[in-house]
Amino acid sequence: MKADTAHAFAQPGSMDAPRAAAVLGPEIFSLFSMAYARERRTAMSLMEFLEGCPDDPGMTASVAERMIAAIGEPVIVDTAKDPRLGRIFLNRTIKLYPSLSGFFGMEDTIQRVVSFFQHAAQGLEERKQILYLLGPVGGGKSSLAERLKALIETQPIYVLAAGDELSPVFESPLGLFGPDTMGAILESRYRIPRRRLTGICSPWAAKRLDAFDGDISRFSVVKVYPSRLRQIGVAKTEPGDENNQDISTLVGKVNIRKLEHFSQHDPDAYSYSGGLNRTTQGLLEFVEMFKAPIKVLHPLLTATQEGNYAGTENLGALPFQGIVLAHSNESEWEQFKNNKNNEAFLDRICVVKVPYCLRVTEEAMIYAKLLEGSELCEAPCAPEVLEILARFCILSRLKEHQNSPLFSKLRVYNGESLKDTDPKAKSVQEYREIAGVAEGMTGVSTRFAFKVLSETFNCDNEEIAADPVHLMYVLEQAIKREQYPKDVEERYLDFIKSNLALRYAEFIGREIQKAYIESYSEYGQNLFDRYIAYADAWIEEQDFKDPDTGQVFDRQVLDAELSKTEKPAGIANPKDFRNEIVKFALRARANNHGKNLSWTAYEKIREVIEKRMFSQVEDLLPIISFGAKQDSKTDKQHADFLDRMKARGYTERQVRRLVEWYMRVNKAG
Repeated sequence: MKADTAHAFAQPGSMDAPRAAAVLGPEIFSLFSMAYARERRTAMSLMEFLEGCPDDPGMTASVAERMIAAIGEPVIVDTAKDPRLGRIFLNRTIKLYPSLSGFFGMEDTIQRVVSFFQHAAQGLEERKQILYLLGPVGGGKSSLAERLKALIETQPIYVLAAGDELSPVFESPLGLFGPDTMGAILESRYRIPRRRLTGICSPWAAKRLDAFDGDISRFSVVKVYPSRLRQIGVAKTEPGDENNQDISTLVGKVNIRKLEHFSQHDPDAYSYSGGLNRTTQGLLEFVEMFKAPIKVLHPLLTATQEGNYAGTENLGALPFQGIVLAHSNESEWEQFKNNKNNEAFLDRICVVKVPYCLRVTEEAMIYAKLLEGSELCEAPCAPEVLEILARFCILSRLKEHQNSPLFSKLRVYNGESLKDTDPKAKSVQEYREIAGVAEGMTGVSTRFAFKVLSETFNCDNEEIAADPVHLMYVLEQAIKREQYPKDVEERYLDFIKSNLALRYAEFIGREIQKAYIESYSEYGQNLFDRYIAYADAWIEEQDFKDPDTGQVFDRQVLDAELSKTEKPAGIANPKDFRNEIVKFALRARANNHGKNLSWTAYEKIREVIEKRMFSQVEDLLPIISFGAKQDSKTDKQHADFLDRMKARGYTERQVRRLVEWYMRVNKAG
């Protein structure tokens, strides 16, 4: 390690750089050596390979079987045991795969991808199909493809070799054996099923076989791990220019430097550099597949269907037992699908849709994950920033329902119960059926959202931090810059003004009010306990004697006291409300062995009590505002308020900005 690099690892005030390197060095180097040692190739004779096959199924496993092994066992989740998940997944039992974690809100998509590999591993039609991820921009297709490529690197492949020379197409040794001539012997002697025998070896292997005069014992087998770095068993192909791209990007081409020593049709003069060449037993990712000319895609048909393909020269057929993983956006897919000339191709594609996330909680988790991988991970982020951005994005992705507000649909999709707050809200199932299978394939992308989030963090010249007021401003400007169609722009701006801003005003109002009241929790609990006691006595038509003061309240006074709590919340039918709350409280108290119920335990009464506590906004202004204070007591209360807001996750500048915004919005209202 260079001196300046080593110095960068030494912390100020700790040991000096050379000593730090001496302590860290052995551990780091040994870990690196262990990781590198895993990639060392293990050679064996062909006979050792055949004799090892009965005891190690991985030696003859297809790429789909190796992928299933890499993905590992799922975690079975009974969603009926979780209220939120039960509403989202209709109480189904679902499978979650730890190796594919981090893809939030993509449970169904991941299950379909895993099912594709499971069916291919069972030898069904999927083994001859192209796995095609179809989805909008920024929906996670590329990230999912990268994870699958990383997983396939964990499972070794067994490659035919001749001397020190590895097969340039990384073919299986089983290609040497024909299913008709050798199938019965290999099945009975080495328990290798006939379906494992492809019956074709590469022109490179055929040339060596001729040189060995048919003595296959001179071949050897090498155990190697797929590697994206070395293009072994894993490769990526991208569409090139329409005018100059040819099939060599998939099938390779002649190496002109070798024509001095070999003829043009000699297998050793060929450059096995195409995507199919490098992934004979692996995974080929074809990025934006349908942007490539159709002639470039033709080799994929024979490679997947017949297990072999032709090179650009007059060579023998080249083997292929890998899987092609392709992805592109919906516009390219629709254009390709609507062309009748492509029917043969369409029948050989297994489409898995990768829509945008449609759940607020999971969408916010995506942003949090993106922030963790950036320099902004330590920057202050006020409460509700990620949630507001997630709500906007998902509102843009949802399809309107004729008889239900879009925001109610958003909340239902997020697993919330609206039974008490919006009786007109539909079930998840009904929303999905009416919206159709295309829901989530349009709207604002996650990339757009993250760019907005990045700009929000850098909006303030004094500090790098994010708060909802800046977010809504930046979001509005970004929408205008995108130059959407007029109706779309108006719709998006209306989401901010009619939904997000109004609901955030309620939220920040509660935050300010909670921080304003010194003993917020105790105060709320006292109001709750007193309300239950008053309501119980009122229902039973009894007088109530205050245990603290000894004062006796008759039914008329009790009704007046209860109304003080109910009127700010707009309770239309006090009699039914009182009966419902008392019944709930007494039942809960009985179930908890007489233990007092928390005032926040029931949403209806919690909202009522909060509105009772915070009915007079004007009372807050002297303490929450940042102007000069009348006396030291008010100044002390303001400092306490500021400390409590900071404890909730706000910076001082954010508190000032949010308080001013709240006061302005409240005054405007």
